[in-house]
Amino acid sequence: MEILNSAHSDLETIFNLYDAAIAHQKVVSQMHWLPFDTQLVESEIAEKRQWKIIVDGQVACVFVTAYTDAAIWGEKDRDPSVYLHRIVTNPDFRGRNFVGAIVEWALLHGALLGKKFVRLDTWAENLKLKEIYLRNGFQFLGNAAPADPSALPSHYSGIVLGFYEMEID
Repeated sequence: MEILNSAHSDLETIFNLYDAAIAHQKVVSQMHWLPFDTQLVESEIAEKRQWKIIVDGQVACVFVTAYTDAAIWGEKDRDPSVYLHRIVTNPDFRGRNFVGAIVEWALLHGALLGKKFVRLDTWAENLKLKEIYLRNGFQFLGNAAPADPSALPSHYSGIVLGFYEMEID
């Protein structure tokens, strides 16, 4: 297993995984992502914030990092943190706890960058993800609306998020 920066040549694979994730979300929940903007993902790739996990030569999982997230985290964004977003597992690789691998990687990555926390959020109603995050060492901080929903895409309107963090030693 390797964690590498995604490349522009991964764009089709990334969007295929996003489409599969949205289809899965629609089956298991009333909440689901809206399609993502290609320019957004291209920017994340160019900024080296879009990542992929490779297993046996295949993209098994993708995720995004951010180093600021004031629209969601508000005042807590002042803390130097690595934020994890859009963790998506290839359906052929589900059940392999890539969140655990991402956590290990993020702790090392964050330490190298001088960060103090690894953070993520999800819909408050997503109890399955809550359990996965807790099992992988995150502390649940509570549920709240994003700090500045006007700075986020429209599908954040009226949403309540669950907030999770882990301290970097």
